[in-house]
Amino acid sequence: MTDPGFFMDIKKIKRILIVRTDRIGDVVLSTPTITAARKAFPDAYIAMMVSPGTREIVAGNPFLNEVVVFDKGLRHKGLSKTFGFAGWLRRRRFDLALILHSTARVNLICFLAGIPERVGYARGKLDFLLTKRMAYTKRLGEKHEAEYSLDLLRVLGVKAEMSPPVMVLREEDKEDADRLLRGEGWRDGRGFIVMHPGASCISKMWPLENFAKVGDILSRRFNLSVVLVSGPEQAALGNNVRALMNADALSLCGKTSLGGLAALLGRARLFISNDSGPVHIACAVGTPVISIFGRNEKGLSPLRWGPLGEKSRVIHKDVGCVECLAHNCKRGFLCLKSVTVEEVVEAAIKFLS
Repeated sequence: MTDPGFFMDIKKIKRILIVRTDRIGDVVLSTPTITAARKAFPDAYIAMMVSPGTREIVAGNPFLNEVVVFDKGLRHKGLSKTFGFAGWLRRRRFDLALILHSTARVNLICFLAGIPERVGYARGKLDFLLTKRMAYTKRLGEKHEAEYSLDLLRVLGVKAEMSPPVMVLREEDKEDADRLLRGEGWRDGRGFIVMHPGASCISKMWPLENFAKVGDILSRRFNLSVVLVSGPEQAALGNNVRALMNADALSLCGKTSLGGLAALLGRARLFISNDSGPVHIACAVGTPVISIFGRNEKGLSPLRWGPLGEKSRVIHKDVGCVECLAHNCKRGFLCLKSVTVEEVVEAAIKFLS
């Protein structure tokens, strides 16, 4: 459902603000919307508003004129700073805001910034401040998250087509990735795979011992190094996987920036991960991906959150749960434990052979 009687003369749109202030994977999956907006508005000034932690994802995007950083946790915390930021944004004179993930604060900021057309999803988060509201049906998981974002352009009458996610690799990030690898004892010229055992919730985490077994098998079979990565808060997970392995593994857990992670993944033969943001970074730099999904919930399904790369494989088991209780699972995360080491190895062999 959208607002009746809405009309916008898109020929008058000269300055566009695309907003996505949530997490890593969400922002990567927003980049097809940037591409589509540039194609539809070739001469427009297009900016992207993101949080500080995801700035590196869109920095250097060839279809953006500017990256705007909104720091709700520090620089712009509190009503007075929020109003100040909105005043600064008002001076940018945007004609259109595409709010890909509507929140109360983002909707308020775009309203206070005087952006005349504000398009987003009706989530009950001050969404009456939007000039065009799309019905929020994402929890039904009927299409991919990137498609939901593109719908905000389509509702304006724009022909917005799906395209691959984009993340530009910078030379300094490549140098940083090389430095980290050599610091862990990596030998130049030896191929490697990357594994990511972390995730945003325990209900998305494949057992650590399984990652270790896969790493040992692939290292031995293909004479590859195994590199483990994670965010700083989950560095112990990667170190625990390394302790369980017989083969030597390199741990860069908590050591890479987002740009450095992208550069590292861009050099990898394969990326094996739980459902998480780095999966989408790997797709954006063209690396083959195996993504392991757990929870059987439509809004969290591979249909909505699966990797977009052509060289990708999702492994997901439906174990008959009527309702997913997430971290309060009463079945010992059977969906994850039903994914076997053999299945992941078989999928990896197809990519590595």
